[in-house]
Amino acid sequence: MSAEQVSSLCEQLVKAVTVIMDPASTQRYRLEALKFCEEFKEKCPICVPCGLKLAEKTQTAIVRHFGLQILEHVVKFRWNNMPRLEKVYLKNNVMGLISSGTQSILEEESHIKDVLSRIVVEMIKREWPQHWPDMLKELDTLSKQGETQTELVMFILLRLAEDVVTFQTLPTQRRRDIQQTLTQNMEKIFCFLLTTLQQNVNKYRRMKTDLAQEPKAQANCRVGIAALNTLAGYIDWVALSHITADNCKLLEMLCLLLNEPELQIGAAECLLIAVSRKGKLEDRKPLMVLFGDVAMHYILSAAQTADGEGLVEKHYVFLKRLCQVLCALGSQLCALLVSDSDVETPVNFGKYLDSFLAFTTHPSQFLRSSTQITWGALFRHEVLSRDPLLLAMIPKYLRASMTNLVKVGFPSKTDSPSCEYSRFDFDSDEDFNAFFNSFRAQQGEVMRMACRLDPRTGFQMAGEWLKYQLTSPVDTGPMNSKTGEGLCSIFSPSFVQWDAMTFFSESVISQMFRTLDKDEIPVNDGIDLLQLVLNFETKDPLILSCVLTNVSALFPFVTYRPEYLPQVLSKLFASVTFEVIEESKAPRTRAVKNVRRHACSSIIKMCRDYPHLVLPNFEMLYNHVKQLLSNELLLTQMEKCALMEALVLISNQFKDYERQKVFLEELMAPVAGLWLSPEMQRVLSDPEAFISYVGADNKIADPVLEDPSGLNRSRISFCVYTILGVVKRARWPAATEEAKAGGFLVGYMPSGSPIYRNPCTEQVLKLFDNLLALIRTHNNLYTPEMVARLGETFAKALDMLEVEKNAILGLPQPLLELYDSPVYKTVLERMQGFFCTLYDNCFHILGNAGPSMQQDFYTVEGLATQLLSTAFINLNNIPDYRLRPMLRVFVKPLVLSCPSEHYETLVCPMLGPLFTYLHMRLSQKWQVINQRSMLCEDDAADDNPESQEMLEEQLVRLLTREVMDLITVCCVSKKGVEHNTTAAVDGDDDEAMATEVTPPASAELTELGKCLMKQEDVCTALLITAYTSLSWKDTLSCQRTTTQLCWPLLKQVLPGNLLPDAVSWFFTSVLKGLQTHGQHDGCMAALVHLAFQIYEALRPRYAELKAVMEQVPGIQRDSLEQFDSKLLNPTLQKVADKRRKDHFKRLITGCIGKPLGEQFRKEVHIRNLPSLFKKVKPSLETDVLENEDGEGLTALFEP
Repeated sequence: MSAEQVSSLCEQLVKAVTVIMDPASTQRYRLEALKFCEEFKEKCPICVPCGLKLAEKTQTAIVRHFGLQILEHVVKFRWNNMPRLEKVYLKNNVMGLISSGTQSILEEESHIKDVLSRIVVEMIKREWPQHWPDMLKELDTLSKQGETQTELVMFILLRLAEDVVTFQTLPTQRRRDIQQTLTQNMEKIFCFLLTTLQQNVNKYRRMKTDLAQEPKAQANCRVGIAALNTLAGYIDWVALSHITADNCKLLEMLCLLLNEPELQIGAAECLLIAVSRKGKLEDRKPLMVLFGDVAMHYILSAAQTADGEGLVEKHYVFLKRLCQVLCALGSQLCALLVSDSDVETPVNFGKYLDSFLAFTTHPSQFLRSSTQITWGALFRHEVLSRDPLLLAMIPKYLRASMTNLVKVGFPSKTDSPSCEYSRFDFDSDEDFNAFFNSFRAQQGEVMRMACRLDPRTGFQMAGEWLKYQLTSPVDTGPMNSKTGEGLCSIFSPSFVQWDAMTFFSESVISQMFRTLDKDEIPVNDGIDLLQLVLNFETKDPLILSCVLTNVSALFPFVTYRPEYLPQVLSKLFASVTFEVIEESKAPRTRAVKNVRRHACSSIIKMCRDYPHLVLPNFEMLYNHVKQLLSNELLLTQMEKCALMEALVLISNQFKDYERQKVFLEELMAPVAGLWLSPEMQRVLSDPEAFISYVGADNKIADPVLEDPSGLNRSRISFCVYTILGVVKRARWPAATEEAKAGGFLVGYMPSGSPIYRNPCTEQVLKLFDNLLALIRTHNNLYTPEMVARLGETFAKALDMLEVEKNAILGLPQPLLELYDSPVYKTVLERMQGFFCTLYDNCFHILGNAGPSMQQDFYTVEGLATQLLSTAFINLNNIPDYRLRPMLRVFVKPLVLSCPSEHYETLVCPMLGPLFTYLHMRLSQKWQVINQRSMLCEDDAADDNPESQEMLEEQLVRLLTREVMDLITVCCVSKKGVEHNTTAAVDGDDDEAMATEVTPPASAELTELGKCLMKQEDVCTALLITAYTSLSWKDTLSCQRTTTQLCWPLLKQVLPGNLLPDAVSWFFTSVLKGLQTHGQHDGCMAALVHLAFQIYEALRPRYAELKAVMEQVPGIQRDSLEQFDSKLLNPTLQKVADKRRKDHFKRLITGCIGKPLGEQFRKEVHIRNLPSLFKKVKPSLETDVLENEDGEGLTALFEP
C-alpha cells in the first residue's frame, strides 16, 4: 500500500462525498457516488489509512465526518478479522485524534465530536477490560490536556453507559464484563465526574463576568454541561451510595447549579433522576436531605427567578423539570414516611407545599396538570393526610382548582395568560382540548380525595360559586353562537365559568354525601341552593345544560325533603321541550338537542336511582308524559321513549305482576296499534314497500328543508325505541320474597335457582314477528337489486355517517361544530342516521330479550330457525360496519344469558353456521389486504382513495377483534376476569404491546365451549379461525387470541386422534404468526409460549412436528436433536421450564419477524473475551470473590 494509492483514493472519496451532499446533484449522480462510498467501506483493504487521512483537521467538516464514519465501520464490522497490530495502530491513532486532531471545543462541529466518541466506545465494547486494562487511565490522561479533550471523554463515558446499561446493545457476557468493571471502578468514575464538574463550574463562575475571558468561560461551561449530561447517564443505575456519598455532596452541587442559567437544565435533569430512584427504602432515606433548608432555598429561588423572567422557552423547560423534581420529592416522601418508619415529616413540609401550590396556580396548564398526581398521593397518604399543614392546604388547593377547571388556554386564542404557554405545549386546539379533558377528569379525582378529608369546605365553596354564577350577567364574548343571537358559544366567558363551576359542584357534592353521616349533611343549605337553581330561568342552551347538571347534583337533598320533588320534575319537563325559537322549523342545533336529551336522561337517572322517592308522584309523572306524547311533533322519538322508560322504571316499584302488566299494556297500546296494523305489516315485510314508505326512493329538490316521509320514519323509530325501552327496563323485584308475593315467581330450575316472569313478555312477544320481519327486510336492503332502487338523493343512504368514519379513523371533531351545527344537515344525513339507529336498536332488542324475558324468550317455538332466517340472512352483502354491532349487541348478550339447557336447541344451531361464515369472510378480507400491501404503489387503482382503504382496513381489524372476542367469550372462561365489551374491542393498539405476556394458566373451556367443540363442523371452524387469525395483521387480536383462546381449544381435541397434517398445520400457523408479529414483544412472548406448549405436548406422538422445525430458517440441527432427545426421553431429569423455553426460542429464532428498520441491517458481531472471573467451585465457607482484590484483577487484564 503506497501513499499515492491512499491519496488518489481519498481524492475520489472527497469528490463522491461532495456529490452526495451537494443539493444540486442529480439523483443518478448521487446514487452512483453513494454506491462508490458504500462499496469502498465494504471491500477496500486500505480503509484505515484512508479514513485517517480524510479525518485530518485540514479537511472540511463533511469530509472529516465521512473519514471518521469509515473508521467506525471498520471497528464495527471488521474488528474480529484485523491483526492485533493493526488494532493497536487504529486505537492509538484514534486516541491521537482526540488528543490533537480536533478543532477547539467551541469551534468543533458536534457531529464530529459525536462520531469520534462512538469509535472509542465501539473499541471499548470489544476490548475492555481484558485487552485494554488502562482504558480509564488513558481517558484520565487525555482529560488533563484541556477542555476540548475533557468534553470528548465525557461523551465517551456517557455513550458507554447508554450502550451497556440503558440500551444493552451488546451480547450478554460482554455486557456483564463491562458493567461489572464499571461498577468496580464507579467510585473513581464518580469522583472524576464530580471533580471535572466542580473545577469547570468554578472557573466558569470566576471568568464569566470578565469580557476578555469570555471564550475561556464558555469552554468551561461546555465541559460543565457535558459533565452533567454524563452524570445523568449514570445516576439512573449506579448504587445509591454513590449519589448520597460524602454527605450528599452531589445533590448539594446540583442544587447550587439550579441558579446558574447555563447549567440549570442539566442540573435539574440530574436531580430529577436521582430523586426518582426506586430501591430499598433504607438506601433512599438520605434523599430527604433535599427537604432541608439549604436545598429547599435553592430549589424555590431557582423557580421564582425562572418564572420571573417571563415566557422564554429555556426557562419554561427548566420550570417543567423543577416541577417534576418537586413531584418526585413528594413521591419519595410518601414512600419513606410510613407509620412504622423512623422518618419524620420534614420541618420544611409547609414550605414544600407552598412551592408546590405555586406550580398548581401557574398560568401554564401543563404545569398545573403535572402536579395533580402528587396532590392525590399526599391526600391519600396514611400519615400525611392527617398533617395539619396539609389539611390547611385543602381550601387553597380547592381555590386553585376553581381556576384550573375553567377551560381557557387554547393555543389559537389570546384570552388568557395560559394561551402563550399552550403554544409551546400543543400543536392545535384539538390537541389542547383532548389534554384538558383528561386533566379535568384527573382534577375531579383529586378534588374528591381532598373533600374526603374536608367535605364541608368544598361544599361551602361550591355553594358560593353557584350563587355567584346564578347572579352574574351573561357574557357571550366576541363570538356569537350560530344557535341564536346573544347566546353563548363553547368559548364564551360565561359558559366556560358555568361549565367549570358545574364540574366543581358535582365532584364536591357527590363526595360529601359519601363522606358525611346522614345527620351531618347540611340539608337546609342544600335545599336553599336547589331552590335558587330551580328558580333560575335561561334561554341559553349551553347554560341550561349546566343548570340541569346542578339540579341532578343537588337532587340527593330531596331525599330529606320529598316535598320538593314536584318542583324538580317541572323544571326537568320544561327542559325536555326546550326550543330557542318557539315551534322552530329550522333544524335544531346540537346544543338544543343536548339540553333536551340531558333533561330526559336526568329524569331516567332519578327514576332509576330514587324510585321509592318518585313512586308517590307516579300519577303526576304519568300525566305529564301522556300530555307530551299526545302531540306527535313535540318530541323526537328518542325523547318520547326516554320518558316512557322512566315510567317503566317506576312501575317496577309496584312489585305487583298484574298491576304492572296492565300498566305496560296501556303504555304500549299506541305502539301495538301502529306496529300490528295491516299497512305496517306490509311495509315491514317487503323491502320495496319499506324503501318507498321511508322515502328512500325519492329524488328531492331541496335536500335541506324538504322531507316528505319524515313522519313515516319517525313512526317506525317510535315503535322500535319503545319496544327496546320496555324490554330493557321492565324487571321483577330483586328480592325473591317480594317477587314471590307480587306474583313474579313461576317455579324453580333443577339447580334450585328461581324462574321469574317479566310483566312485559306478553306485550313484547306479540310484536316479535314483525320485529323479525323488519330485521330480515333491513338485511335485504343491502342486496344489489334493492340498493339500485334507492333514489338519487339517497344513493348513499346505507353508508356510514361521517361521524362514525371519523371515530374509526381517530380524527378529532372540529371543536365549535360539536355544539353549533345542526344535528343533521341534510335529509340524506337524516336517512343515514335513521337506518343506522334502526339497525342497532333492532339488535339491541334481540340482545336484551334473553336477559329480560328469560325462559319465555328462549322457548319461543323454532327460535333458532326464525333467527337464522331473519337476522343472519344476506350476510354476504352486509358491510363490516353493520356486522360489528350485530355481533356485539345481539349475538354476544344472547349467548351469554342463555341457560345451558338451550345450548343444543338454540345456540349451537345458530353459532355453527355463523362461525363457519365469519371465518370465510375474514379470511377473504385479510387476503385482499395482504395482496394490497404486496402490490406496488404504482399498480394500485386510483378509484379507491387511500383514506377509503384505511377505513376499510381499520374496519376489518375492528371486525376481527369483535369476532375473536365473541369466540373467546363463548368458549373460554377466565377465572376472575370480567369481559369488557366495548373498551376491549376499540382499545388502544399500544396497551397490549407493553409487557411480556404469559397466558393465564386458568383458561378453561366453558360448558358452551365444550358443547360447541362436540360438533365436528363447529369445532373445525373454531380451531381454524383461531389459528389462522394469528397471522392476520392485527397485533391486538393476535395477542388476545394467543393468550386466551388457542391452547384451550386445542387441548380439548388432544385426547382424540388428530391427523398428522392437522397437527403440522396448527404448529405452522403459530410459526407464521411469529413471522408476522414477532417484532412486538407482547405478541412474540405469547406466540413462543404457545408454540412451545404445542411442541412439548404433541411432539412425542407426532414426528411430523420435527419435520416442521427442520424447515425453520437457520435452525441448528444439532441443537434441535439435543432438545428433541431430552423431550422424548422421560428418564432424563426435566430441565427447568424457563431454560427449556429459552432453548426452544433460540431454535425458532429464524421464524421471528423483525421490525422493518432491522430487517436489512448488517449484523454486528462482538466476540466474547476470556472470562473475567475464573469459575472455581467455591468451598462453602469462603466467598468466591474474597481474594480477588485489585492486584489479582490487573493480572487478568494483561493481553
